[in-house]
Amino acid sequence: MTLDLPLIWAGLIAFAVLAYVVLDGFDLGVGILFAVEHEDKERDVMVNSIAPMWDGNETWLVLGGGGLFAVFPLAYATIMPALYPVIIAMLLALVFRGVAFEFRFRASSPRGRQGWDLAFSLGSTVAALCQGLALGGLLQGVKVENRAYAGGWWDWLTGFTVLCGLAVVAGYALLGACWLIWRTEGPLQQRCRRHARTLGVVVLAFIVVVSLWTPMLNPSFFQRWFGWPGVALTAPVPLLVALLAWGFWRGLSLKHDLTPFLCALGWFVLCFAGLGISMYPLIVPPSISIWQAAAPPASQGFLLVGAVVLLPIILAYTGYSYWLFRGKVGHETHYH
Repeated sequence: MTLDLPLIWAGLIAFAVLAYVVLDGFDLGVGILFAVEHEDKERDVMVNSIAPMWDGNETWLVLGGGGLFAVFPLAYATIMPALYPVIIAMLLALVFRGVAFEFRFRASSPRGRQGWDLAFSLGSTVAALCQGLALGGLLQGVKVENRAYAGGWWDWLTGFTVLCGLAVVAGYALLGACWLIWRTEGPLQQRCRRHARTLGVVVLAFIVVVSLWTPMLNPSFFQRWFGWPGVALTAPVPLLVALLAWGFWRGLSLKHDLTPFLCALGWFVLCFAGLGISMYPLIVPPSISIWQAAAPPASQGFLLVGAVVLLPIILAYTGYSYWLFRGKVGHETHYH
């Protein structure tokens, strides 16, 4: 039996993107929440809760982007020109955020630390916003002619992409709040419970609006969501979202530490599944499929060998780092 290498690679890249979203999402969310937390000691706790794993989380972004470049070169060559301003802004924000993460602990004055804290928060917020803009820009479609991008510099900027950008910012902030509920205690944890309640409502509202808007962007999206047999896959999604919402607020009411975080992650997984249902088999809507964008089979096979070796290693050290630095983080915890 011949392996469908483009489909396998599409699954691997989708997994890498999902891993990045759920792992780097909460530490970007912690940075976003800097805007509403003004106590230096509490900010130190927030940063120390993500310090051992934040840079490792970005491994998945490199894997997803590198995989797209190597295995789906046509998709890469089409998507990048369509989203250059957004991608460049995202990468600069991530770099700025990483610098601020390290330098805030070495600031020689309170004013200097406040400056780096602002940079950390802005970098996290801009990176999250740009990721949502890129997602919206891809979903709404990319104009392609003769296997090349044929649109303008600002085609990505529409009401739908702005909505997606704000939704991702709110979603990451929710993940950050839930992460801090799990990993901290005391007044900071209680404030994060309040943030999570508000953000939970906001995120659910964004999920509803984006889910209703997305099928209207493309006839194939509408058919997959509401036509047969696609509706058999999509019908359970709203029910599962509602079930997770019940678990989320029950966990907050009963003061569970981990349940809200798991439910928020579940929302992201369901949204990602909905995205996959909408787009498959397209990789660049509305015209380029997974197979049309794929590299030659020999290249895919060679790269797959490397992926089979590297993915278990990445999963192992990621899991080990989370296990090693498990437990609550307090004011006495220092990773710098």
